[in-house]
Amino acid sequence: MNNAAIRSDWVGRVIDGRFTLLQFLGGSKGSGVFLTEMPGDRTEKAAIKIIPASSIDPEAYLAGWAATTTLSHPHLMRLFHAGRCQIDDDVQLYVVTEYAEENLSQILPERPLTPTEAREMLDPVLDALSYLHERGFVHGALKPSNIMVVENQLKLSVDSIEVAGKLGKHLSTLSVYDAPERATEVLLPATDIWSLGITLVEALTQYPPVGEKSTNDERVVPESVPQPFSAIAHECLRFAPLRRCTLSDIKVHLEPAHSLVSPASKPVQKAPAKFLVTALVAALVVFAVIAALQLRTRQNRVSLPTAEQQPVPSIAALPTQPPDQGIPTSKSMIKGAVAERVLPEVLASAYKSIRGKVDVRVRVIVDPRGNVSSATFDSSGPSKYFAKVALQAGQQWRFKPAQADGQAVSSVWILQFEFTHTATEVSAAEVSP
Repeated sequence: MNNAAIRSDWVGRVIDGRFTLLQFLGGSKGSGVFLTEMPGDRTEKAAIKIIPASSIDPEAYLAGWAATTTLSHPHLMRLFHAGRCQIDDDVQLYVVTEYAEENLSQILPERPLTPTEAREMLDPVLDALSYLHERGFVHGALKPSNIMVVENQLKLSVDSIEVAGKLGKHLSTLSVYDAPERATEVLLPATDIWSLGITLVEALTQYPPVGEKSTNDERVVPESVPQPFSAIAHECLRFAPLRRCTLSDIKVHLEPAHSLVSPASKPVQKAPAKFLVTALVAALVVFAVIAALQLRTRQNRVSLPTAEQQPVPSIAALPTQPPDQGIPTSKSMIKGAVAERVLPEVLASAYKSIRGKVDVRVRVIVDPRGNVSSATFDSSGPSKYFAKVALQAGQQWRFKPAQADGQAVSSVWILQFEFTHTATEVSAAEVSP
């Protein structure tokens, strides 16, 4: 299939009497992807992928797409429709899915992901793969171009999903992302594990790892890949499928990173949830103040893996008023002060989605050294996305600690984030001691 011909000759055509090809988005030698719209009163963008029926096993593809329509997961693209059509004298297969604003392969030529961004990428990818594997499917084509951003949420493509335990769709050549056994053996979850290892290395270095023929074609993980990602990649890229790690093994490798993240931050990535009822908040705050006296390790920064554009701005400490000497509240107590604040890292597309304003209040526990030792929501507001970036920013603030009888002590602050269409405003108030 000639992509240039597709772009010049096929834009404007209507597929199957309902999907108009509005714009050529790209493709490969064997397929093309176009922008289209879902039929109906409510205009909704979608992507339509067209594949010549003569170049594939059409029944295998149609059966795979039919099975995929039964799947539903927040980190999997939605598949709307699939079928056959005829363009000129040729029979084509087509599949219609959600439209993605961007994918990881568009970001990597500009820069690699940071370790924290890679960590954020892995969470939804592991969730989606776990969902597929538990239901007897494999993704079959995990790679940066199939890790999508849909309305500020990371999702995996679905047009390649296949049933596990069967020979995969015929591939004329294997790509660097395809496991060595992909062409001759049945598909297993380990096939996705290999692809995940390749993708992880490329995400952190901008280049997929190379093969080493002298060691049975094992892939060499660059020394620049930091832990725990280097260990994960090594275990993903073992030549023998049965020797590769599992998704559970990967989660164990990442567990230390989990321990550095505030417990309240985990639900932000998952489905919306009410974190705590009012009485439980009060009880946990009292407990956290006591526990904070023993904490000395500051939580790590967590940022988004992907963006419709480069994040604006990157996390950067923005000074407020110069730290003062504190405001005496009694002869023995001196209040703390903000020493360094961090604005949330917000995607440009997320700002555009705001109508009015979004308010988020984050309650932080400040240890005697002025570091944030715990961050929870006082009010998460209506948006899971803005709640998440506010919490992440709040974890990075620094304070001049409060003092009692001349000794630095822990304190509790409320950080109020107000997001509007054009900017982010933030204020801070110490609520104890």
